[in-house]
Amino acid sequence: MSETMNCPKCGSEYTYESGALTVCSLCFHEWNQEELAEDQAKEGKVFDANGNELKTGDAVIVIKDLPVKGAPKPVKAGTKVKNIRLTDGDHNIDCKIDGFGAMGLKSEFVRKA
Repeated sequence: MSETMNCPKCGSEYTYESGALTVCSLCFHEWNQEELAEDQAKEGKVFDANGNELKTGDAVIVIKDLPVKGAPKPVKAGTKVKNIRLTDGDHNIDCKIDGFGAMGLKSEFVRKA
């Protein structure tokens, strides 16, 4: 008999396999154990627009013109940003951009240099 995991939705231990899916008998939530394990392994990691994993200290390139509140001009596409710091939150990259100063960026608007 194969081991099944607790339901990720309600935490119930009463689960069973139905083909490729695992089903909770209490809340009837269905999930694929392999996909769930992959998603949990990716949690906490930051990826760029191309799916490459970013780490603190990496250099990235902005892929889209980004407007900056209070600045007369946007950060242009192609701007290289060195020595990034990864943080938690919506803007998960802290960096310093020449001409703009300290700034937070979203990882979906950069690619690894």
